[in-house]
Amino acid sequence: MSVLAFELAATVRHDGQGGVADGLATVEGTREWIRANGPLVEGVLGRSFDSTLITVDGGVQERLAGVRRAVRSLFARVVSPAPPSKADASRLLAPAEALRLLNEAADGLGTAQLDWPEEGEPVTRWSAGSSGPLELLVGAVGRSGIDFLTGPDRHRLRACPAARCVKYFLQDDPRQTWCSPSCGNRERVNRHYQRKHAG
Repeated sequence: MSVLAFELAATVRHDGQGGVADGLATVEGTREWIRANGPLVEGVLGRSFDSTLITVDGGVQERLAGVRRAVRSLFARVVSPAPPSKADASRLLAPAEALRLLNEAADGLGTAQLDWPEEGEPVTRWSAGSSGPLELLVGAVGRSGIDFLTGPDRHRLRACPAARCVKYFLQDDPRQTWCSPSCGNRERVNRHYQRKHAG
């Protein structure tokens, strides 16, 4: 699975107090996400990537949040007819707009090229349309989203139905309903409480 886009989507999460936390809401949070996901960017690019070359500001936050919104909108389309993540229900883009934004992000990488070292395995490398580090980052996220949405893991994507949860997750087992055991436990406790106090 190409996990970079999935990691970007996961920057929207439950805050532990009944609300939603945004990992890209601050410059520091955005900088940390970029730094932590540098290896995933390198995996998409097929070469090294220096995240310290990106000066994180409001424009960078806006670009990444825009791509994230497109990815999460397309994730919602994948899980349909099940409801999307509660964090996105009111902010989903129309599918055509989400596709346009994701493809536009991926355009920064240019074209795929085959690289086959004499003493190694063939690999795909991206011939960038731009050499700017922000364009490479956004392009890698876009390409990752495309790879995920056209790959086999797309069919395992689910939105956690637990109250207050806003995560998308990959279903590992057909019986898996929630993103984590804690969400499952919280839902069972909530249902028990509702039954006990309903009458």
